[in-house]
Formats: sequence, C-alpha cells, structure tokens
Amino acid sequence: FTTRQAHSSSVRPQPVPPLLQTLQRYLTALEPLLPPEELEHTRGIVQKFGCPGGLGENLQRELIKRAKHSHNWISDWWVQWAYLECRQPLAVHSNPAISLPKRDFTDWRGQLVFASKLIAGVLDFKAQVDSGRLGVEYMRGQPLCMELFPQLFSSCRIPGPKHDHVIHYGRPRRGPAHITVVRNYQFFQLDVYNSDGTPLTESQIHAQLLRIRSQSWKTDKQPMGILTSEHRHTWGQAYTRLLRDKINKESVRLIEKSIFTLCLDSPVMRISDEKYSSRMAAQILHGGGTFSNSGNRWFDKTLQFVVGEDGSWGLLYEHATAEGPPIATLLDHVLDYCKKPDRMRAPLIPLPMPKKLYFYINSEIKWDLEMAKQNLDICCLRRNLNFQRFGKDFVKLLKLSPNSFIQVAIQLAYYREAKVQLLREAVDAYSILTEQSLMGQGIDRHLLGLKLQAIEEGLSVPRIFMDTAYGLATHWKLRTGQVPANTDSVMCFGPLVPDGYAVCYNPQQDHVHFSITAFNCCEETNAEKLALTLERSLHDLQELFQPTV
Repeated sequence: FTTRQAHSSSVRPQPVPPLLQTLQRYLTALEPLLPPEELEHTRGIVQKFGCPGGLGENLQRELIKRAKHSHNWISDWWVQWAYLECRQPLAVHSNPAISLPKRDFTDWRGQLVFASKLIAGVLDFKAQVDSGRLGVEYMRGQPLCMELFPQLFSSCRIPGPKHDHVIHYGRPRRGPAHITVVRNYQFFQLDVYNSDGTPLTESQIHAQLLRIRSQSWKTDKQPMGILTSEHRHTWGQAYTRLLRDKINKESVRLIEKSIFTLCLDSPVMRISDEKYSSRMAAQILHGGGTFSNSGNRWFDKTLQFVVGEDGSWGLLYEHATAEGPPIATLLDHVLDYCKKPDRMRAPLIPLPMPKKLYFYINSEIKWDLEMAKQNLDICCLRRNLNFQRFGKDFVKLLKLSPNSFIQVAIQLAYYREAKVQLLREAVDAYSILTEQSLMGQGIDRHLLGLKLQAIEEGLSVPRIFMDTAYGLATHWKLRTGQVPANTDSVMCFGPLVPDGYAVCYNPQQDHVHFSITAFNCCEETNAEKLALTLERSLHDLQELFQPTV
C-alpha cells in the first residue's frame, strides 16, 4: 500500500451538486446569450424539468445512488463522452502539445545526446511512480488524485467504429521494457532496461540511438504514422484492415505497448525569429504536415516526446489518459534531471540491435495513407503571443487572480468590453466559478450527468437538453486553459468547434506566454487577428489600473 495510493484514497469524493442550484446557475449563465423571449421560453422548460416529482428529481436520485458506489461518479462518463466517443481526429482537435525552451544544440549529434538524457530522465520519473515515491500534489491545500500517473506509461488509445478505448499495458513489475523511436517515418523498438532490470545509462541509450540513425538514413516512402491522424471512424476501419496482416499486427502492438514514443524529427525550413516559436509549437502539435515530420507521430500514443535537430523539443500527449498537471510534473522532473551530469558508467555488456518495425502495405492501405495525407494538411492556423508588458506579479499587486484576469482579457479580445468596476466583477465572477468547479459544483458536468443518466435508463433525451439554448451553451467557441509551468514552455491545442478558437497561456513573473489556434478552413476566425486583439486588450486592462503606464 504505497504513499500514492494512501493519498489518492484521501481525495474528497466528487459530490452531486443540488439540482435546483445547478438549474438556477444554468439560467444565469444563459442570460447574456439569449434574447428575453427565448430566455423565458427556456426558463419554462428548466422549471418543469426541476419541479417536485419531475424527471429531473428522478434522474438526480439515480445520480446520488451512482455517487455512493464511485469515488468520482462522472469521470468514466466524461472520458467516454468527451474523448472516446468523439470522432474528430486526435491531431490538433484533441491532443495537446507542449513546446519547451530551445536547447543549445544545432545538429543531429546534439539531438541524440539530448534525446539520450531525455529518455533517462523519463525512466527515472517512471521509477518514482512505480515505487510510490512520487510526492503527492496539492491544490489550495487539498490533495490531488495521483492515479493518473501510472497510466501515462505503456498505454495507447485504440480506434473503433463507434467509439475508441484505451489499453494500459504498464505494470510496476514485468511491464513492457521498450520504447518506440521514430526517425524518417521509420519505427524502432528500443529496449531500455538491462537483463537485470536496471535502466540503460545515458551512454548506452546514446549508442543505441546512433544505431537507429544508421538504419534510417532515407525517409520511408510511406509515412505509416499519418494514418493515426485521421477521423476516428476512418482510422478505425483502416486499423482493422492494417491488422489483418501478421507483420503489421506485431508492429502496431509493439508501438501500443511501448513505455512511450520518442520522435527524432528532421530539420525544418529556417524562418525568422519572430515566427520561430509558432512554427516549433506547430511541429510538436501535428508534425508540420505531410512534407515535414507528421509521419514521425503515432497520435494514439499517450506520451510522445519530440526532439528536433535545431534544439527544439516538446511533448505531445493523448488526452483521454493524460491531463495537464501530471504532464507538468513529469516535465519538471525531466528538466531537473537534464541539469545533472551522467555519472553512471556504461556496463561492458553488448546490447541487442534495436528492432526495426516493418509494415506490409497493400493497395487498400496505400489508399488510406493518401486520404490521410490530404486530410492532415487541412490543419489549423496557429499564433504564439509572448506578452512582455507585464506578468502575474502586476496582477497580484491589484489583488486580483492572474488566471481570472487573463481569462477576462481573452473574453475582452473576443467581445471588446470594459470599465474598472465591470472588470473587477468579471474577474471575481470567474474566480467564483473556478472555485465552484474545484469543489465539484460546476454546472456542465452535472447537466451532462443528468443527460447521460436518462440515456442509460433508456429514456428519451429530456427536453431541457433538446432546447436550442443548451446547444448554444455547449457550443464552446473559446477553448481556454491555464497551464502554469516553471519554464517558458508553451502548450497548444486546437479549437473545440470549427468556428472557434483555442487559447492556452502560461503566466510568468513579468510576462505571459499565449498559444492561439484557429482552423484554416473557417473564414470567420483568424488566430493572427485574435492575438493582436488580445495584446491590445491586455494593454487596455493595464491602463484601467495604471493610466500613466
């Protein structure tokens, strides 16, 4: 019984919020979205749903029963509904990417030296997770659930015709002992433990990466990894065709079982320093397209580390299994590890040659690849904004929450409003909503639970969820998220809806990193324009408090 397990069990169970509280807050949230007559129409539907003895009360009663038999009554439903049943491609639409500060190397030699250190650092973190030595994390004095950490390794999302599922192969003992390395679209199985169970040293890993490089001089004609970037239904059908062949099945299974994937990317075209961070983040997010490094990805894999030849590096992760906080903890550990010298001498033991994974490509698979290439290149426009005028220290001086302040700035960039009092009210309101969500009192998960409970009971979808107001309220045009980190890293992900934006931010002491994405295929959105507007909005907000600055 490890420390991690003990603290996980001490995490407060997810409560079921009071029904009438959620319904009232839902109506309040709709007020700025609906004209008065539509709001009154929706109010009648909501009141009928929540009346004594009505459908809402019956569904609420069943949710409370469900909560008594589960530590978190909504988590399985949420993962299934938000991720595994979603049929959009994982690339851009779902998988978040983190672009980290550039390292001080500029060629393949430095790339392989750093990649060796990176692999060793991740294995060191995994050892802490497996042994239960990883320190428990807290937020606002409350212990956070640590059960996600073991699932980061040796896990993979598997495509299906109607919904996907996740397979986790990792066990503290006798789990998979290899990682996958991808270079020039070619996949290799690299064993990272010695026969006695000890991890390879950095010099051993480096020698093996040199061997992989010597076996992958030319780019493979067929970038198999691009198949995983497809629409989930399409990839599910291609996956079934691919695995009919024994060689293909063995190769795919080895990728899925691997502890994680390392992507050794080829050089990309040089661009101006101003656009460099955006280009590098896009490389991490989707590989840059079919003529760049997108074939070096297996988007179903839970963890993919990307290392370029120019010093760029980052991490791409699959969202059904991994969340931001565990990923940030992992990266902090790796960054600390990379500062330490390699003091372990390599044992004088000959290592087996890394195994190249082969694929048999028939005419059907070749057609699947051609379609995947075309669809991937209809990607998203992305813009980085490094706001230098102030950071979270300035906001704290105003006695305001930096996270809530930035959220209001994003809203202002989208809607253009503002006066000092309105600003303070908006920041305070957002802080309250954040606190409610942390305490399990958010309305979106509760409403979703009521809807899914009705479906599970075989009932017709309640009228409240068929109302146009609910569709409007759940069409999230702004997907935003704070991912604070100890480094100048930038996380990016795609919008939730075709006509939407995604904005991720990392507040530092005296500046803020933003990542802004929008789809190329939508004429109504423009990431570049929103970035400029956001910068102007932040200036405006600062001048509300410091008119002379």
